[in-house]
Amino acid sequence: MHDTNLLQLINDDFAPAQQLLELLQTEALALHGRDMPLLEEILARKQALIILLEQHGRKRSEILASLNLPTDRTGLEQLASQSSIGEQLMTQGDALTDLISQCQAANAKNGQSIQIQQAATSNQLKILTGGEPPALYDASGTFARPVKPRTFSQA
Repeated sequence: MHDTNLLQLINDDFAPAQQLLELLQTEALALHGRDMPLLEEILARKQALIILLEQHGRKRSEILASLNLPTDRTGLEQLASQSSIGEQLMTQGDALTDLISQCQAANAKNGQSIQIQQAATSNQLKILTGGEPPALYDASGTFARPVKPRTFSQA
């Protein structure tokens, strides 16, 4: 009984995990194009999918814990070894784990893109507001910083 419930929860997570991966891929494009309205829409949809996946993950962990099994892959392996649908449990569990790993990798890539864009924006603001001047090459070809920083309006 527990094994079928667990398999059903795993199978139920494929659709939201696939949707999340597709959203993360769309988010990468929206980040590149700096499409803020689309990013806001993606964020709302991402949050709903993540909450759903977390809830199902907790239910799966509770099922394993109720059987006094570890709440990780080891526990799933132990349950599968005692179940008539054990092979299916492991196959589906591994496939879901792989899909979620792809989501995590896409999310990390998007996070790096955000950090790069934040650094570029910060540098542009420093130039415009007369903050720390950028290092430049002078007339003789040596690397030097301007003596007196000037704001964009003074340049």
